[in-house]
Amino acid sequence: MSARVLVIEDAEAIGAAVSSALRESGYEVQHRLDGRQLEADLGRFRPDLVVLDVMLPGRDGFQLLEVIRRASGAGVVMLTARDSVPDRLRGLSGGADDYVGKPFVLAELVARVSAVLRRLGRTPSTVQVGDLVVDADAGVVMRADQPIDLTATELRLLVYLAAQRGRVVSKTQILTAVWGYEDYDPNLVEVHVSAVRRKIEEHGTRLVHTVRGLGYVLRAEE
Repeated sequence: MSARVLVIEDAEAIGAAVSSALRESGYEVQHRLDGRQLEADLGRFRPDLVVLDVMLPGRDGFQLLEVIRRASGAGVVMLTARDSVPDRLRGLSGGADDYVGKPFVLAELVARVSAVLRRLGRTPSTVQVGDLVVDADAGVVMRADQPIDLTATELRLLVYLAAQRGRVVSKTQILTAVWGYEDYDPNLVEVHVSAVRRKIEEHGTRLVHTVRGLGYVLRAEE
């Protein structure tokens, strides 16, 4: 089951972008423009983590953080343009797990969300596809019980593909998730996918497949 993330962000464009990036990383996401439904969402949606803006209409993020801490064990990543030390300390001392200042790179926010969820034990760090095992926390990749040596970028790429296993992801999605850019050279993706493919295929059949005109998918053949 995918981890559930509740995004509370009153700037619609930012909230939509964050929600889209989290969905592309395999999470189930709901987006709210304010905290009026927070108590109901905690009971019905039962988020594993809340991405919480501080500057909100009505109850602000610090007030909502108190509600979350009283009613839920969900992780909290605070998201705000307020990046002063007192505000960060207030959020962290109030029980937030991380604090991200605006402006931010979507890939970094997704990575921070993933890290908090792993620390809380809400998402598995190890993914298996066929005889390929990817342990994101340990930075270990094994195939047919043989270790595979990847560069840091190749590992991030494979971890992303493993999280999206069975789903076709575009070059743009990969660029955003792995490098943090949407307008970077797509050839960068091709080069790194080829390198990852070559290394894991030394120990077995093809697992990273090209879907012409759409992107790539990590899956074991039936």
